[in-house]
Amino acid sequence: MIQPVILWTDALIFLLLAATVAFFLYARRQPHLRDPLRRVARSRVGMASMVVLAAYVAIGLLDSLHFRPALPGKPGAGVQYAVETLSVLDWLAAPLREQVEKTYSAPLATHAYAKEVVELPGGGEARDFPRLKYGGAQLADPAADKWPDITTRAFKAEAMALAGWFLAAVGLCAWLAQRGGEGLSAAWRDVWRGKTPIPWRTGLLTWGALLLLAFPAVALSTHYHILGTDKVGQDVFFQTLKSVRTGLVIGTLTTLVMLPFAVLLGIMAGYFRGWVDDVIQYLYTTLNSIPGVLLIAAAVLMMQVWMESNPDLFDTVAARADARLFFLCAILGVTSWTGLCRLLRGETLKLRELDYIQAAQAFGVSHGRIILRHILPNLMHIVLITVVMDFSGLVLAEAVLSYVGVGVDPTMQSWGNMINSARLEMAREPMVWWTLAAAFLFMFVLVLFANLFADTVRDAFDPRARR
Repeated sequence: MIQPVILWTDALIFLLLAATVAFFLYARRQPHLRDPLRRVARSRVGMASMVVLAAYVAIGLLDSLHFRPALPGKPGAGVQYAVETLSVLDWLAAPLREQVEKTYSAPLATHAYAKEVVELPGGGEARDFPRLKYGGAQLADPAADKWPDITTRAFKAEAMALAGWFLAAVGLCAWLAQRGGEGLSAAWRDVWRGKTPIPWRTGLLTWGALLLLAFPAVALSTHYHILGTDKVGQDVFFQTLKSVRTGLVIGTLTTLVMLPFAVLLGIMAGYFRGWVDDVIQYLYTTLNSIPGVLLIAAAVLMMQVWMESNPDLFDTVAARADARLFFLCAILGVTSWTGLCRLLRGETLKLRELDYIQAAQAFGVSHGRIILRHILPNLMHIVLITVVMDFSGLVLAEAVLSYVGVGVDPTMQSWGNMINSARLEMAREPMVWWTLAAAFLFMFVLVLFANLFADTVRDAFDPRARR
């Protein structure tokens, strides 16, 4: 039995997911939104980016379904639940979470990274690299058997990945054949010759590349630490997977806080002008005059003092860490709405002078109806472009803030915390490089494809770019 747990960020994540679905359903009925979205889907770069980002989102959603497992108890007694809060990702990756070594070990290693005093088989002691408890434990002779074992497992995983990819490709072609009223072979040829309106070939190739990387990683991670272990022996690959959710939460939930301020105040400043415009301009000009990092650090430290003064509000460590993540998103949102607000103000100043807006005002249409029916729909492309382009900047902001000690809770896995812990590891001898490399690689891939997707969205929605 399990007890479902809904953290604050979990609720907001699924609220944002529902809002995204509602937006796409709304956009299907609006030509000015439907046509640009089709251009995004028909872009090869956009298709490849969406496949990679969908993989990250899937990991984040699996890590957002939390529960508390039931403790073993006596028959007839009441059910007691564990204090530790787990996620579906924790359950799926239980071997990675539970196989904790003593200290550092290099990627795919079978022995520890530093020498220790070990007992010799014939008696006595010597300084040597001790055998890992879990990494390569199935090998009788690690020196001779490690690489053949790794090669065999990786080859089998690659074969399974190719089989899974082929089934997915056949399923897609069968769906396209049924939809287009043609044969399966004809749909297969159209897909691989690039004759389909949507670049399914690019999507399938990107999906295949992900499978060829994911299947061997999963197959080897249950027998080896494929990205090594950290100072306390935790698997670095598991830490990077857990950090995906933190990066996505920072990049997306901040939007929920930022958009109401930016959209409401930006439209009010441009539409009503006068003293309303002066007050709003004074507000965001004053906010911009304060260095962002200092403002965020001060707010985070104040929040941390409040949380330490009220420990009874959080029943678990996960709830406390999640609350700090939620407040960090709120702080980032409050301090990052000014740029979009300025853009929307300028565009609203231009829109309110157009003939159909003037005609609506002359016929006595209320200001609220004009804003909702005429102003806001014509600003949605700016909002969408800004949101997708700010995502990568917010992911990097989390890494910077955690590096300086004012980011997420130290008990929460994040790329910023991994980079912060790697700061001292890089100075030791021998150097421990894999924690920094793993965090940088996963964050680089996410930011890269987020930027590529943002460029595609900007080119599709920006009328000046289309011209």
